[in-house]
Amino acid sequence: MPRANANGIEIEYQEYGSKDDPLILLVSGFSGQMTRWPEGFVQGLVDAGRRVVVFDNRDIGLSTEFTNEVPAAPRDIVTAISEGKDPTGMVPYLLDDMAADAAGLIEALGADKADVLGASMGGMIVQLMALNHPDRVRSLIPVMTTSGAPGLPPADKEAQAALTAVPEIRTAEAVADIAVQSRKAIGSHADIRNSDDQTRRQSIADFERSDRPMGVARQYAAILAQPRWHERLSGVSHPTLVLHGAMDPLIKADCGRDVAERIPGAEIEIVDKWGHDLPEKMVPVLLDLVVPFLKRHT
Repeated sequence: MPRANANGIEIEYQEYGSKDDPLILLVSGFSGQMTRWPEGFVQGLVDAGRRVVVFDNRDIGLSTEFTNEVPAAPRDIVTAISEGKDPTGMVPYLLDDMAADAAGLIEALGADKADVLGASMGGMIVQLMALNHPDRVRSLIPVMTTSGAPGLPPADKEAQAALTAVPEIRTAEAVADIAVQSRKAIGSHADIRNSDDQTRRQSIADFERSDRPMGVARQYAAILAQPRWHERLSGVSHPTLVLHGAMDPLIKADCGRDVAERIPGAEIEIVDKWGHDLPEKMVPVLLDLVVPFLKRHT
């Protein structure tokens, strides 16, 4: 797959569709490689006349790994914040840096602007792209994400535990076992959730492509230490569509509502039975929401 130099690092990416079509950049969530985007969703966007680019965020997949950088423990970062201290010096990078990576990728691809769609942590990154790099963003689609505002409902304990679970012995099968259990804890209703076999196959394929547990730790630290941005969202002027699952136990639907309320003119859709995942059965639902929005604003 091709690589681009952006923001001082190398970013592994994959491109679909015609270079003459408007660019949409899909920004992955915490620990997620670009392989996690459902093929049907990518193809649906291509069929709708979009140039689709997916990529590995820094420290994950095949993009630049910050091998020698060790973040503070999550507990220490949270303690520093609770004591009113600035935690940004405790981590190798912030979500701000990841937003700069994505903005730099748009430039490296030869595009002036892109529609930016991000899921979970990726949804945080696209918000920061709109705030920090507004000239690179045409429209904004934050998915299953949050503004990080104080007072929002926390994740269910089981969902939070699933997010940070690690195996005793790190093998492909052990990681896949955790992925299956995690999907049950944070994923969609059983009616639409991917099967255990699908989840297991995807997890093993991702492990064989790249396994970077310290990259996952550094990304988690970046989320925790990122200065809050919720009060800045009133300044976003891009067309915005917020998408969220009604039964998301990790980032509750009220978090999505909060993002939409803070961005002037934002649209929002809360989807029944959808949790914190991207199952194949959600693909037509998402395309029916995203494609008309894109057509209205391009």
